[in-house]
Amino acid sequence: MAKGVRIILVHGSCHGTWCWRDVLPLIKNAVAIDLPSHGKDTTPICEVTLELYVDAVIAEINKHPEPVVLVCHSAAGVVIASVAERVPNRISRLIYLCAYAPKNGDALHIMRKRAKRQLVLPAIIRADDGLSYSVDHAKAPGIFYHDCSAETVEYALANLGPQPVLPQETCVELGVNYESVSRSYILGNDDHTVPPEEQENMVADWPAKDVHRMNCGHSPFFSQPGALAQLIDEIGGV
Repeated sequence: MAKGVRIILVHGSCHGTWCWRDVLPLIKNAVAIDLPSHGKDTTPICEVTLELYVDAVIAEINKHPEPVVLVCHSAAGVVIASVAERVPNRISRLIYLCAYAPKNGDALHIMRKRAKRQLVLPAIIRADDGLSYSVDHAKAPGIFYHDCSAETVEYALANLGPQPVLPQETCVELGVNYESVSRSYILGNDDHTVPPEEQENMVADWPAKDVHRMNCGHSPFFSQPGALAQLIDEIGGV
């Protein structure tokens, strides 16, 4: 990795810093954060917006004087894209891991509906107040963690939390700032959450050198932490 680069790991829906447990110690100069209302963060769900997510990531960026590589998982693709639009000069590269890579005007729920295969929808449990959703624990292993160990699945299920809806219904506003930031994508060839063909569609017009593929499911930070850490390390140093 290039000297003086800080890696910031940003989790996806229903997850938190805890999901980077196995890979975080293997990546040089890396930190992970809890987005508002996730993990150990106690922000009430009713207060969570996409803008609040973005502010949280920028607050972490501002703790580090060195250039930053943002690594996002899954739904956090819309978050880091929005961060790049706000503070492009602080970011040396974005890395999307099995993630939604938006274009201007996209919202996560719109991107999800484009898929011909709706893999997650049958597992979604909407809260009575409509402000959040959770994932059915009986279905989560096959969707998120099908190639992970039994211990890992047990650990993950114990930590999964509710996902605020509003950030995923908010359209992103992306322009020249976002386009100026270098981007890479790590695609999961056996992803049971974001269909691999949809991941391919999202990066169809990206340079081939910026698209990397792993033979993994949706959570390679659990199933292949060593290989993932090495790849992030290599990409971050470009």
